[in-house]
Amino acid sequence: MAYKDVYEGWKADPEGFWMEQARAIDWVKPPSKALFAENAPLYEWYKDAQVNTCWNAVDRHVEAGNGDRVAIIHDSPVTNTVHKITYAELQTRVASLAGALRAKGVTKGDRVIIYMPMVPEAIEAMLACVRLGAIHSVVFGGFAAHELAVRIDDCTPKAIIAGSCGIEPGRVVHYKPLVDAAIEQATHKPEFCVIFQREQQVAGLIPGRDHDWHGFQHGVEPAECVPVSGDHPAYILYTSGTTGQPKGVIRPTAGHLVALNWTMKNVYNVDPGDVFWAASDVGWVVGHSYICYAPLIHGNTTVVFEGKPVGTPDAGTFWRVIQDHNVRSFFTAPTAFRAIKREDPKGEFRAKYDLTCLRALYLAGERADPDTIIWAQDLLKVPVIDHWWQTETGWPIAANPLGLDPQPVKIGSPSVALPGWDVQILDEAGHPQAPGTLGAIAVKLPLPPGTLPTLWNAEERYRKSYLTHFPGYYETGDAGMIDEDGYLYIMARTDDVINVAGHRLSTGAMEEVLAGHPDVAECAVIGVTDELKGQLPMGFLCLTKGVDRPHADIVKECVKLVRDQIGPVAAFKLALVVDRLPKTRSGKILRATMVKIADGQDFKMPATIDDPAILDEIREALQTIGYAK
Repeated sequence: MAYKDVYEGWKADPEGFWMEQARAIDWVKPPSKALFAENAPLYEWYKDAQVNTCWNAVDRHVEAGNGDRVAIIHDSPVTNTVHKITYAELQTRVASLAGALRAKGVTKGDRVIIYMPMVPEAIEAMLACVRLGAIHSVVFGGFAAHELAVRIDDCTPKAIIAGSCGIEPGRVVHYKPLVDAAIEQATHKPEFCVIFQREQQVAGLIPGRDHDWHGFQHGVEPAECVPVSGDHPAYILYTSGTTGQPKGVIRPTAGHLVALNWTMKNVYNVDPGDVFWAASDVGWVVGHSYICYAPLIHGNTTVVFEGKPVGTPDAGTFWRVIQDHNVRSFFTAPTAFRAIKREDPKGEFRAKYDLTCLRALYLAGERADPDTIIWAQDLLKVPVIDHWWQTETGWPIAANPLGLDPQPVKIGSPSVALPGWDVQILDEAGHPQAPGTLGAIAVKLPLPPGTLPTLWNAEERYRKSYLTHFPGYYETGDAGMIDEDGYLYIMARTDDVINVAGHRLSTGAMEEVLAGHPDVAECAVIGVTDELKGQLPMGFLCLTKGVDRPHADIVKECVKLVRDQIGPVAAFKLALVVDRLPKTRSGKILRATMVKIADGQDFKMPATIDDPAILDEIREALQTIGYAK
C-alpha cells in the first residue's frame, strides 16, 4: 500500500488501525479496544490486555519451530570474540536467570537496575526482568557513581545486576567500584546485587549482598512468563531533564510490543530471520528498542557489538561486521560516520569488504548533516535514511518507511510522519503554522502506542514538561518546520539539553557540578558545534572575588569534577574563565546568544540585554581557544 493511503487510513480510523497491528502479538488475553482515554490527557493503550514481553520476544519463536534461528550475535572486537546464541538457547538462559531472581524474591512490579557493558548478558537481564513482570532500569555503563545513585533513589530497585567491568579501546573501566560507591551514596539500598564477572577484571564481592552471575543461578527452577496488564511498565529509562534531575520515562508493555513490531518491516524493511544491527548501547533508548526488543519480537537476529567505529581495530570495523554477519539493515548515529570519515576520508577500508547484503543505512540520535549523508551514500551505494524520534517516544516519529512505500529522500529531513503521529508546527501561542514556517514541533494528542504515558513517580512533572505549554499537544522540545510536501525538518532544541555524539545531556546538570567548585561563583554551560560529536559542552566560569590561583588549574579541576560526577560520556573538556556572563535585565543568562558567538554565527542583539559590551568580552575570550571565528 502507498504510504499516503496507510497514513490517511490511520488518521480516519486510528482505533481500527491499531487493533489490526495488535493481531501480530501473542496475547494471554487480547485487548477489548486499543485506546483508553478515561484519564486524558494521560492516554493509555490496550490497557485491559494480558501479555508478556519475554514470551513475544523469545518463547513464541521457539514454539513456532524457530528455536535454531540465531537470536543474538555478540561481536566484540575489544575482546576479539564472536559468539552466537539461538532463540532456544536464549530461552533457557533467560528462564534460568529469571528463576534465580524469583528465588531471591523479585516479583511483578519490583524494579531492577541493570548496569552492564555490551554483552549478551545485558539483553538476558532485561528479558529476565520482563519475564517476571519486574521493571528494569538500564543505566549506561559509563555513568558515574553519583548519577547511578540518583537513579537508585528514584526507582528504588530491589536488586542491581552489573558487569564487573566494561572494555574500552586500550583500557578497562571498572564497574563494580562505581556500583559500590553509588549504593553508599544512595539513601535507598537494594537488597542484593548480581555481578557478571569478566575475565578482564574479576571484582571482589561483598558477602551477603553480592552474588556471582553463574553461582546465583545454580540449582534454581527456570521461571515461566508472568502475564501483566497492557499498561504495566516494561521498563524505566532515564533521560536528561532541563533541571539536571533525570526524568524516568515509563514504557508500557502492550503498546511497546505492537508499535516496535510494526516498525521492523514497515520502517526498517526486514523480514523475520534477517540480521538487523543497531550500533548503539543498551543504556540508550536505541539499545532498548532496536538492539533488544524490536528485532527479537519480530523474529530477527540482532547484533550486540562491543567496539567503536574507529580504533577497534580500524575504520573498517563496521564494514567487517556487516559482511561477516550478513547485516540487512544497519542503524547508527551520525557521529559514528563522522568518526569514520575523519579517519578514512576516501573510504579506502570500504573496498576490503563485500557489503552486497546491506539494503539501507539508518541514522538517528542527532541531526544528520548533509555532508555525512552524501559521503555515506557515495560510499555504501544504499539509501541513507535519516529518521527522528526520542527516548520518550520509543520509536520513530518521522522516517522514510522503506518497507511500506519508500519516499524520495530529501537530505536534511527525516522525511515524513509515520502513522500514529500527527506532527504540527506551532507558534508560541500554540497556533499551527503554514508550510515552511519555523516553530515548535508538537504532536497532537493522543500519542500512539508504545510512547510514554507519564514519568515514573512524577505525573505533575510529566504534565509540566510535555503537555502544559501547548494544551492538546505533546511538546517535543525541538524546533523546525514542515515543507509543502509534508517533509519535516528538525532545526534545533528549544531547551538547554545538548546532543553529544547522540547522547542527550543536560547543560543544567553540568552547571550544577561546576557551581560546586569552591572558586566558582557563577557559571554557564552551552553546546558548541563540533565536527565529530555534533556538539560539545563548553563551560564559562566566573570566579569568586579574591581568587588568585592560576586559571588553568581551576579549569582542570572543573573538567575533572564534571567527569567524575556526570561521567566521561559528557565529553566535557572546554572551559573558560570570564569576568562576567551576558544576561537579560531580569538576570537570565543569554546562552543562545553565547552559542552563536562561539559558532561564529550572526546574531541579533537581544533587546533585553543588560550590558551589550559583555558580548565583546565573551567573543575575545572564545577567540583565545580558537572559537568565535
